Amino acid sequence: MKSKVYFSKEISSEAVLRLYKALGVELGERVAIKVHSGERGNQNFLGPEFWKDIICHVGGTVVECNTAYEGARNTTERHLELMREHGWAELFPVEILDATSEIALEIPNGRVIKKNFVGKGIKNYNSMLVLSHFKGHPMGGYGGAIKQLSIGVASSYGKKYIHGAGDENNFWSAPRDMFLEAMADAASSVIDFFGGRLCYINVMKNMSVDCDCCAVAEDPCIADIGILASCDPVAIDQACIDLVYASKDKGAPHLIERIESRNGIHTIEASEALGLGSREYELIEI
Repeated sequence: MKSKVYFSKEISSEAVLRLYKALGVELGERVAIKVHSGERGNQNFLGPEFWKDIICHVGGTVVECNTAYEGARNTTERHLELMREHGWAELFPVEILDATSEIALEIPNGRVIKKNFVGKGIKNYNSMLVLSHFKGHPMGGYGGAIKQLSIGVASSYGKKYIHGAGDENNFWSAPRDMFLEAMADAASSVIDFFGGRLCYINVMKNMSVDCDCCAVAEDPCIADIGILASCDPVAIDQACIDLVYASKDKGAPHLIERIESRNGIHTIEASEALGLGSREYELIEI
């Protein structure tokens, strides 16, 4: 069967909640709500007001992890300060998962890495709601649900380990396809940890070729498209890619060039090969 991906052209906090409800899932108690806190200076990230309705409805804890490079999020103290500055901590309970230490999740079937290092705080939760801002990315080509599961959930050290395809000292210079495959490996370990108790929302708004982790990012280059929701991270990312390619907006080629120049689709290919989901989907407009 094709995976179901729900889609809305309306982009609002209310529409996010409607799509979540369309999934018909109950994540239960102790839900980790993975967001991107937004680097200081970034103008494109989706802030707490946008996500407010669904976070309040689910009633979980907003979670993030520290970065592996200089910036406003590379230590727990600085990251929490930024989350207060950006309004997350004013509205919701917040936890930095790798605030104190990390754990290693085993990946027996990993193609590139056999362990994924994540914040120890992940053990406080039984399920995860993955809220992603779909856009381009300087290294991965694009960022969506799979990136949130992998780089997003990894500890500071874990981010180096994934980027380096298993060698943290090779942080910035690992072969690109190996890095993309390592992301798929890491994502699989998070899915296994939660026993599949996850669901995903991607928002195609403010789509720059750059990530929300960039303090200096290009402005959005393509018109907003909509919101997608699914229980399949492969299907939801593939659907977003397809919608970009189908766009008639004059800025679409710029985003497509970023995706193709980094072979971004390979992350989806590798994730499907690992059994994370299917690239075959049914797009259901709400």
